[in-house]
Amino acid sequence: MNNNSSTAGNDALAGMSLAAVAAKIRDGSVTSVQLTQACLTRIRIYSPKLDAFITVMTERALAQAAQLDAEASAGRFRGPLHGVPIALKDNIDTAGTRTTAASALFEDRVPTEDAPVTARLIAAGAVIIGKTNLHEFAMGAGEASFWGPTRNPWNLALNPGGSSSGSGAAVAADLCYGALGTDTAGSIRHPAAYCSTVGLKATFGLVPIRGIAPLTVCLDHCGPLTRTVEDTAIMLNTLAGYDRLDFTSVDHPKEDYVAALSQPVAGFKLGVPVGYDSWDPEIAAAVNEATDLLAGMTQGTQQVTLPSTNDFTIATLGYAGETYAWHKDYFHNAPGKYTLANRRRLQASSEAEGAAVDYIRAKWGLDLLRRSIDDAFGTADLLVLATMRQMPPVINEMLERIRNPKPANPRQFSNCAPFNAFGLPALSLPCGFSKSGLPISLMIVGKRFAEGKVLALGQAYEKATQWHTRKPPLTPQTVKPAVMEI
Repeated sequence: MNNNSSTAGNDALAGMSLAAVAAKIRDGSVTSVQLTQACLTRIRIYSPKLDAFITVMTERALAQAAQLDAEASAGRFRGPLHGVPIALKDNIDTAGTRTTAASALFEDRVPTEDAPVTARLIAAGAVIIGKTNLHEFAMGAGEASFWGPTRNPWNLALNPGGSSSGSGAAVAADLCYGALGTDTAGSIRHPAAYCSTVGLKATFGLVPIRGIAPLTVCLDHCGPLTRTVEDTAIMLNTLAGYDRLDFTSVDHPKEDYVAALSQPVAGFKLGVPVGYDSWDPEIAAAVNEATDLLAGMTQGTQQVTLPSTNDFTIATLGYAGETYAWHKDYFHNAPGKYTLANRRRLQASSEAEGAAVDYIRAKWGLDLLRRSIDDAFGTADLLVLATMRQMPPVINEMLERIRNPKPANPRQFSNCAPFNAFGLPALSLPCGFSKSGLPISLMIVGKRFAEGKVLALGQAYEKATQWHTRKPPLTPQTVKPAVMEI
């Protein structure tokens, strides 16, 4: 086989869905070592262009793969993830492998214990191939990392979404078959939308967040980014479950989310939330077209009015309370270890440290909101709306705003954050492309613990379209543009 044929074969293998390669491992037509080597080959070529990984766990991943192949040869399969390479956002602890949260503060930090989500993936047979880049401590949209910002695989000059920027880029660029991200105001769904992958933030408390560097605990979620809705359901089956040592964890009865994909969607009633429109005309057109298609597959759409979440934001609950509480000692001892944008945020939080009463009142309001939010759906089963309100910004323009701060734009660039406050399951999936070839995504939201319905509608839409099959225009010759230093 010539080199071009070998490269094409490797790329084809790395570009398959998680479900497809899992089936190949099960029938013996491919090995975990082959899958891992295929991903590692693409990581060597494309991660330096994307800055998608902070740590690539080459030796450990190959050793894991070899062990899992031995188990498969003996007829022992741990489940659908057996032998499949998965990446983890680098704020998620991995025992014996550094976990940095993309900060100089944790440059050499090596945890001694796996986060529960890490342990669950390993127990299920996933090969942990590496730790992905992110916005430092998940405090932004992906532009600020000690290791430099991750690039968007559809255009390397653009932001890939954040804070789980490396996870979104790695999945979209076929560097792994799935990845974990975290989501406090949209940080799984932003990169899913901008990189054209599937991303799920489940109901608050369904997936444990212990062992993950927090941003705002009462808004934090952990979840998968994948290439298809089925792949997301497979990963959620492993990730979901009670952790008694995680005070955010909810003891919810075990569900089979893969089985839930087969439920009919024709009886679903859809809601379109008022005030969640996109202000980019290309996004609006694509999402309207997707909504019309979904309306024809279900009982149609109706307008829904959701309660305000203005009192329950990262600024209210996070920087004014939970975020600073976690960082206080680190920031006091080594403020220079933080990137410029985060130094400013934490400094402002330190000056408002006495605002405990405001935080407590906001937290009481958040708890009440989550108890009653399902009522706002009315007769609707699910909500459909745009994930993002604007196309990906230029990285250098984002960095320039850090260097020379300006008043914030009052228009929200995303529709994601309210659903962190509501604690509802929210799925982002591809629904089109702009004229310039940039991804556009749709968000499907369910009531508390309605992940099965969310995923079923997502897969029904995915099967009726082909948006998820497009690949970024990356080649080994793609030039990586420079970004400014701050």
